[in-house]
Amino acid sequence: MSEFKLHILGCGSATPSLRHLPSCQVVEYRGQLLMIDCGEGAQLSMRRMGLKFSRLTHIFISHLHGDHCFGLPGLLSTLALHQTGGTVTVHTFAEGARLFKEMIDYFCRERSYELKFDIIDPAKAQTVLDLPGLTVESFPLRHRVPAVGFIFREKPKPLHLRGDMVKFHNVPVSQMKAIKEGADFINEDGKTIPNAMLTTPADRSYTYAYCSDTVYTPALAKIVEEADLLYHEATYADDAADKARARGHSTASEAARIASLAHVRRLVIGHYSKAYNTEERHLSEARRIFPDTMAANEGMTIPIDCRHQL
Repeated sequence: MSEFKLHILGCGSATPSLRHLPSCQVVEYRGQLLMIDCGEGAQLSMRRMGLKFSRLTHIFISHLHGDHCFGLPGLLSTLALHQTGGTVTVHTFAEGARLFKEMIDYFCRERSYELKFDIIDPAKAQTVLDLPGLTVESFPLRHRVPAVGFIFREKPKPLHLRGDMVKFHNVPVSQMKAIKEGADFINEDGKTIPNAMLTTPADRSYTYAYCSDTVYTPALAKIVEEADLLYHEATYADDAADKARARGHSTASEAARIASLAHVRRLVIGHYSKAYNTEERHLSEARRIFPDTMAANEGMTIPIDCRHQL
């Protein structure tokens, strides 16, 4: 079973429709839930997808447009009603922290959890979260307001111990962690046993990149290079390319160009304009450029580690 996966809770744009909810995703990593954007309906989508409120620990807001954050007050209130414990950290800009703190303090004075705000600088790339096994980085996007994308990057994994060789060389338990991290072993006779004799290669690490609302920016390809899964907004099809540029958005084919330039493994597109009744045109135009493209839809779960099939 995948330990690193993406849940799509909402993939529409500014106006909710009968087909799509506003932007919201949840990255699940080793049972911990990390939310990206929090459009209206986020808490209901969590219920529908069986995602436990008690496992939600971090919420990342890409920018302060309503379709990416209007669900946050309701979700934080619901967490209090459910008597969720622990700490919930909202990663947002300074203005967002001020606005949301005032709102939550007014409507939800009694909270069973500790609410923290971590300030993101939208003008620069930075590491915003460092967890055991995973980091989350932000990077600037080009939109009508300050906006950032996020990269969820697994840290290098430990080497695998060769049980037969560990036993043969009488490696004590106290030395095993260091060996898994690459150290050689010196036995009781003072002989050095090379690490390569005691281990096999580590499992590869995986990366998920999230490009929220942004005009087509080729420089993004370097930032998200070789991601295992890239989400890139694709509000419009090619018929509305001029509108996309004017409103600070991308087309599906432009999202595919970023994926191609970045040599990512898979692309998922979303943030569809309500002007379209289906995503067939978006998907067709993207796949002409980057064949391994899928269209986001509410309720979809996508393994980020490519060993696991959809």
